[in-house]
Amino acid sequence: MIKIWTMKKEAAEADKKKPKQSAAQIRVQKDMDELSDLPKTIDMSFPNPEDLLHFELSITPDEGIYMGGRFFFTFSIDASYPHKAPRVQCKQKIYHPNIDLEGNVCLNILREDWKPVLNLHAVIVGLQFLFLEPNADDPLNKEAAQDLRENRERFKMHVAESMRGGRVNHESFDCVLAA
Repeated sequence: MIKIWTMKKEAAEADKKKPKQSAAQIRVQKDMDELSDLPKTIDMSFPNPEDLLHFELSITPDEGIYMGGRFFFTFSIDASYPHKAPRVQCKQKIYHPNIDLEGNVCLNILREDWKPVLNLHAVIVGLQFLFLEPNADDPLNKEAAQDLRENRERFKMHVAESMRGGRVNHESFDCVLAA
C-alpha cells in the first residue's frame, strides 16, 4: 500500500515539473492538427519548433494577378487566443490594396469579424483569397485600391513591376518572384 502512495506522489511531482500549456497553446495545437490538408501553394515553418504561437507562412499563388510571387507572413498569437485574433504581418513590401507598405494586413476576420469559433485555417484561407481577389473596397493601401478600381489592366502592370522589385508611384518594392 505504501508503494502505491509513493508512486502517486512521484507522478504528481513529475507533473509539476512539466511546463503547463496555456489555453492558447492547446487551441493552437488543435488548429495545427486541422491544417494537414493545406494546398501545395502554402507552406508553414516554425523558427522555434517549441513555440507554436509564433510561426511563418508562405503563400505562392498558382493563379491570378499575383501568380509567380512568393509572399511571407509572420503569425504572432498571444495568450488570449482564440478570443483575440492572431497578429499577421507581411514580411515583404508589396503592392496590394489590402496590405500596406509596412506589412499590415486588412482582412476582416483579423479585425472586427474575428470570433473565437474561427481558427488558423480560416485566416490562412483568407490570406490566400486576398491574392486571388484583392479587395479595393476595404483597403489599407489606398493608392493600390484606387488603381485597381480605376484601371484593372494598369493595376496588373503595377503588380507585375512591383513583384520584380521595381518602382510604382515613386515607391520601391521587394522582389517577391518565386525561384
